[in-house]
Amino acid sequence: MRIAYICADPGIPVFGQKGCSIHVQEVIRALQKQGSQVTLFATRIGGELPADLANVVVHQLPVIPKLERAMREQVALALNPDLRLNLERFGPFDFIYERYSLWSYSAMEYAQAMGIPGLLEVNSPLITEQAQHRGLIDRQSAEEVANRVFSAATALIAVSDAVKTYLMNYVDSSKVHVIPNGVNPHRFSTLRPTTHPETFTVGFVGTLKPWHGLPILTEAFSLLYQRVPNAKLLIVGDGPERENLQMELAARGLDSHTQFTGAVNPDEVPQLLAAMDVAVAPYAAQSDFYFSPLKVYEYMAAGLPVVVSQIGQLADLIDTEVNGILCPPGDAIALAEALEKLWRSPTLRHTLGQAARQTVIAHHTWDAIAQKILHIASPLPMEVKR
Repeated sequence: MRIAYICADPGIPVFGQKGCSIHVQEVIRALQKQGSQVTLFATRIGGELPADLANVVVHQLPVIPKLERAMREQVALALNPDLRLNLERFGPFDFIYERYSLWSYSAMEYAQAMGIPGLLEVNSPLITEQAQHRGLIDRQSAEEVANRVFSAATALIAVSDAVKTYLMNYVDSSKVHVIPNGVNPHRFSTLRPTTHPETFTVGFVGTLKPWHGLPILTEAFSLLYQRVPNAKLLIVGDGPERENLQMELAARGLDSHTQFTGAVNPDEVPQLLAAMDVAVAPYAAQSDFYFSPLKVYEYMAAGLPVVVSQIGQLADLIDTEVNGILCPPGDAIALAEALEKLWRSPTLRHTLGQAARQTVIAHHTWDAIAQKILHIASPLPMEVKR
């Protein structure tokens, strides 16, 4: 089966180090493992192809120049005919799979015109997210693109129930399939390292964005350190909140007990997870939590006990004190208490970590996700648009 995978988002370096980059790579990898031939069309390549993806045919879409924001939006919108020409030139394809981006609609309309399935993966309410966090000038055009692309797609894949609810503003719920994110368990060792009683390492992996709840983690770690002087904090990743985080930790006298790795290659993440005793996802309370956090699936695949906010999809993923611990979102005291409880009980850490790994292997592998994608695509022939 020939699949065209489209990623027209200039903010996603497909072969980079971001969570969204890993997501794209793993979906392509899993589709290939199911016997499909994947051709990638991407605006931003972002690095060398991993060795096991060397046979993916890659076509770079036109690069969007660094212009003033309003101009960048119009340039991105104007690139739709280029994408369609690329698909016509390098096809035919059995179906089109696209990661939704703000200004791209021509791939789904091409699939519709060709009478082949067009699956659109939606990871967030991008218009709202862009307006809140990065800035959006031409919101009307972004809404028009959303209406066009959601309508043209034969099926929408939402990564969470909250994203499905958002999509139901545009399409009937029967068109939307919820498939949470997953993990490649083969990347992570089943063996936990020998614990070092002289330290207790709390870990976080991420791009250090405002919504990750890092001030909550700082406060919780400060409380934990008062009770557990051998506690260490390991922050894996980089991002806009790093400077604030470092300043706050230094102000609390905790900078010498904290390690920042900066941005790391995905291949380095498993080894860094193996250096942790517990891993956290301390999201603050928010009414529209739509994430399906890759980090939590990776923590769990590494056999780590996890402490996460009881919010959104995480409340369904974690059965508290069975395969992890849930805390009220935004509650630094509860987070610190959960961490102290795990420090006191290596047995509980081991039990939760093993159950966590079993959960993701049973229900949340990329291979299983690829099978669902192909199943959704298989019964979706479309009438050719006249």
